Amino acid sequence: MNNTNIIILAAGKGTRMKSDLPKVMQELKNQPLIEYAVSTVESLQIKPVVVVSDDNIVKDYLGDRADYVVQEPRLGTGHAVMQAEGRLRDKKGDVVVLYGDMPFIKLASIENLIKIHNENDSKITLLTTQVPNFAGQYKDFYDFGRIIRNENGEVTSIVEIKDAGEQDLEITELNTAYFCFDNEWLWKNIKKLENNNASQEYYLTDLVSIAIENGDKINTAEILPEEAVGINTKQHLEQLQ
Repeated sequence: MNNTNIIILAAGKGTRMKSDLPKVMQELKNQPLIEYAVSTVESLQIKPVVVVSDDNIVKDYLGDRADYVVQEPRLGTGHAVMQAEGRLRDKKGDVVVLYGDMPFIKLASIENLIKIHNENDSKITLLTTQVPNFAGQYKDFYDFGRIIRNENGEVTSIVEIKDAGEQDLEITELNTAYFCFDNEWLWKNIKKLENNNASQEYYLTDLVSIAIENGDKINTAEILPEEAVGINTKQHLEQLQ
């Protein structure tokens, strides 16, 4: 773990939560959402780089438990990770990307992600999850990006819901957005991201397509669906309590 660096994306506003607080400062079981991600990383004895907006509330809460970079304006997950380049570019090893509004990722899953990444000498390793359908308890997973594989089982792309066709929408293997990157590879290739999509944002997931074009090695590991749950609305937070 000495050569692992972790970025926690935490720049989301609380607009959809109908709150003046940043989204990651909403409480779940009497703790801010950001606490779950940071305390899990602390179990790995790693000090994370937390990407925030221009709000100081997260910084005031976490104090010196993290380093900080600011994303302003907010132009997507790829753009958010770009902000951490100055802190991490010269470091050796890997970069793991986690999320301040996804509190259920298990420590064992992060450790497995890093283990698989290093054992296979990958440029990218991503966590995926499989759902049986998009009904009932799984309905919120419908909005997740779909994992596209070829006949050999290799990942060929990730299609975001806004860009997905009818066939893509039937796929039940989903992108959780948890990634482990080779540090040198990440900063070399993240500049290639473009925002030619429905949201005009820089998707971190597009790095998978870049790796495929380069012929770089990609690996995956699977986690339980509940570990991939993010919190986006007040009602969702109340349900997950």
